[in-house]
Amino acid sequence: MLFQPQVVIAGGTIAVVEALARWRHPRRGPLGAGALLAAAERAGLGIVLSEHIQSLALARAARWPAGLGRLRLALNVTAADIARADFVARFLARVDASGIARARVTAEITETGLIDDLDAARGLLTALREAGCRVAVDDFGTGYSSLAYLAALPLDYLKIDRALTQDIAGDRRQRAVTEGVLAIARALHLETVAEGVETEHQRALLAGHGCTYYQGFLCAPPLDDAALAALVTSGQGW
Repeated sequence: MLFQPQVVIAGGTIAVVEALARWRHPRRGPLGAGALLAAAERAGLGIVLSEHIQSLALARAARWPAGLGRLRLALNVTAADIARADFVARFLARVDASGIARARVTAEITETGLIDDLDAARGLLTALREAGCRVAVDDFGTGYSSLAYLAALPLDYLKIDRALTQDIAGDRRQRAVTEGVLAIARALHLETVAEGVETEHQRALLAGHGCTYYQGFLCAPPLDDAALAALVTSGQGW
């Protein structure tokens, strides 16, 4: 498990960390969550792996030193996860078992599959928010994510895919699309997280259009627990 900071774009405060799974394959080297989940789904183990990753991330965060206790934890949740009628009960049980306050947890819906029943998903995510957690749509702007998600789902955050943010400084068409997504999010009173931010110029452009948080190498790559604690202790990005 690694953890990548999400930084308040205006003030530089690290407020959230996203839990990211990695697997060191003996021949192929490090593999990310996308490859892991794809392999697990082919074996019929996608939900099992997703829940295991969530439990592991919560257990790791529960052992963090006091200096990290104010950080919120973003956990990836797949469309297959929220398709289960007992999703909310199972997710909250994992959070409660870890000892981490529900208010510190954000469920980020990843793009591993299309949400077929938006009405059912809306009910489940509403229950999750009412229980104290927050909800985000991850990687918005590519793949399965669509405006239908914004219209139908009760959300707190919209995460803008790195494919949009990384070209914002050089491609006028890409910038127009990103600005349009940020404008929609503002109209819906959603906070926004821009992924893949690597330069100060990108951060400044996003800040100028009201983006709330950024995530990317400008602050830090995905970190292990010790490196995350050292970053926070050093005050870098705060």
